[in-house]
Amino acid sequence: MRYLPHTPEDVREMLDVIGVSSVDELFSPIPESLRLKRSLDLPAALPECRLRSELETLASSNSDAGKMSCFAGAGIYNHYVPAAVGQLLLRSEFYTAYTPYQPEVSQGTLQAIFEYQTMMARYLEMEVSNASLYDGSTATAEAVGMALRIFKNKRPVVVVAGHVHPEYLGVVRSYLTHPEETLRMVPAGPDGRVDLGALESAMGPDVAAVLVQHPNFMGLVEDLQKLRDTATKHEALLLTTFSEALAFGLLKPPGAFGADIVVGEGQSFGMPVSFGGPLLGIMTTRKATVRSMPGRVVGLTADRHGNDAFCVTLSTREQHIRREKATSNICTNEGLCALSAAIYLSLLGNDGVSKLARLNHHASRHLARRIADVPGVSLPFGGTPWFNEFAVDLPLPADEVCRRMLEKGILAGVPLSRFAPGQEHRLLVAVTELCPGSEVDSYVDALRAVCR
Repeated sequence: MRYLPHTPEDVREMLDVIGVSSVDELFSPIPESLRLKRSLDLPAALPECRLRSELETLASSNSDAGKMSCFAGAGIYNHYVPAAVGQLLLRSEFYTAYTPYQPEVSQGTLQAIFEYQTMMARYLEMEVSNASLYDGSTATAEAVGMALRIFKNKRPVVVVAGHVHPEYLGVVRSYLTHPEETLRMVPAGPDGRVDLGALESAMGPDVAAVLVQHPNFMGLVEDLQKLRDTATKHEALLLTTFSEALAFGLLKPPGAFGADIVVGEGQSFGMPVSFGGPLLGIMTTRKATVRSMPGRVVGLTADRHGNDAFCVTLSTREQHIRREKATSNICTNEGLCALSAAIYLSLLGNDGVSKLARLNHHASRHLARRIADVPGVSLPFGGTPWFNEFAVDLPLPADEVCRRMLEKGILAGVPLSRFAPGQEHRLLVAVTELCPGSEVDSYVDALRAVCR
């Protein structure tokens, strides 16, 4: 950002244009009691070159995933973003992600959203995708609300099965009027996946849907076929969420198991870690339930000359119809993040996504085998399949291990104590293509030294 100061002459000219005699008069609507009567307590001004040097010195004291070996995940993953993604996003046509209300002047933006929807529907093997959900947590909350609407609130319960991201559940609870009455929790079994016996006991005629994360918060692969069978037996919907979108380059997608609503986080598709945002909420469903889906759906039609024409075909938000009839108050258009995902996936193609997913999985398995050989360290769910993230039990508190490995330039993972009590010695470790073999070796050596 460039700082261009105004000269006294500039200020005088602007005041003359708006018909105000002074800056004090400009601010006259603000009561005197609320105005600052002294100068701001700021250091003396610096020449631009020195100011830039000062700011660069301050910025260099920060550490980020690009400067360190990053094995942290838990919902945001350090994947490589091809340079073409950022370069294409810089095109002036995409500078605004505002809602494309006027199709006649928004064909490029509308087509970008349409292509993104097509990719998401195909990737997850679902029939319809929307756009414009903020992140995986809000997408999960919207899926719960959608399930309750489909049953017109005659089935007021959603069963939450196994390890679902605690932060996603926090957002779900914030959406609900009576979260403790609406959500029925089912624990994970000894293998880290949904306890199917407990799930069966939790089902009943009041259950609208079963919500499961796949891969789950511990990175483990759930048995979606058995979950689908249980939900179908009780005439309930199956909702699935995910935080690592790349997983379905290797795993069979939820739509292939007959999931009714599939939502999740799209950050892995072309968006950097960026201190936690911006993110991308993915939401897909079946055609039969599309009118209960929030957000926007862009469709393809033809104009009077027979040319392709894109337009918003469904947008059931509160600004478009009567508030009480709206499916959601989701408003902001996430078009720029959706475009990132579309560019990223088009660059990789089907084979590229599959190869990248396998690379992540094999790297994760390699690190897990090496970690398991460190004395005092174990894998609590080592016998359960996972994708690229797994839990580690440590002989020391995970917070302490992370702090000591940070001193060696390694982001060791995410301590699970931040999400729930009783997990002070458990760490969640993620491996991506940006963790080469040399960094894996350094990780194991550092962990061995810390735990000695």
